[in-house]
Amino acid sequence: MSGSLRKNAAITVDLVILTVRDDALAVLAVRRGVPPYKGRWALPGGFVGDDEDLAAAALRELVEETGVSPEGAHLEQLATYGTPGRDPRGRVVSTAYLALLPDLPAPTAGSDAAAADWLAADALLADPKRLAFDHHRILTDGVERARAKLEYSPLAAAFCAEEFTIAELRRVYEAVWSTPLDPRNFHRKVTTTPGFVESTGATTTRDGGRPAQLFRRGPAPLLHPAMLRRRDDKPG
Repeated sequence: MSGSLRKNAAITVDLVILTVRDDALAVLAVRRGVPPYKGRWALPGGFVGDDEDLAAAALRELVEETGVSPEGAHLEQLATYGTPGRDPRGRVVSTAYLALLPDLPAPTAGSDAAAADWLAADALLADPKRLAFDHHRILTDGVERARAKLEYSPLAAAFCAEEFTIAELRRVYEAVWSTPLDPRNFHRKVTTTPGFVESTGATTTRDGGRPAQLFRRGPAPLLHPAMLRRRDDKPG
């Protein structure tokens, strides 16, 4: 084996940034302002600096390309993608990150992005050619990771404000899983799962109708029992 390392690939980061807007799952996308794929939608991301950590590069690209602040976001590493030919500029290996955010205002494009916007995740998933590079595959993996994690962790609260109603939490599950849920059964499951949510002692009328109790995320890192999707709820 050679005693020296030879650089033969560029390193990039890509971000799957999800939120719930208008009761639907949305992904943050940027319209590329430069080649390759100029004018096509893509996931935010870019090249990693020589002295830069991967997670730090992901956060930097988030701010530079969209103007969205990472404060309060759930950020986790998703997977690494290195199939030859995935980038026409040469050998590029990308580490993708998944970020979950409460609903935010429209993003502001910056850096080399011509535009930035929240797009319906289901529409992008249904059209493999709409996103540049292999970003459809990355988005598919990110959405499925989010859907699966909502089954066994309290991560759905990351899509909510700090204080939320059970109805608002249910709409997160319905948006991410793309399926309606029975309100009464959902309320029972959430409020009887140890450590999932905690009552704040306050109420709100923002859902309309009678005052609804406000909750916050509880201390449980995992849900027991899990909030399992029914077999026919799972996307094909």
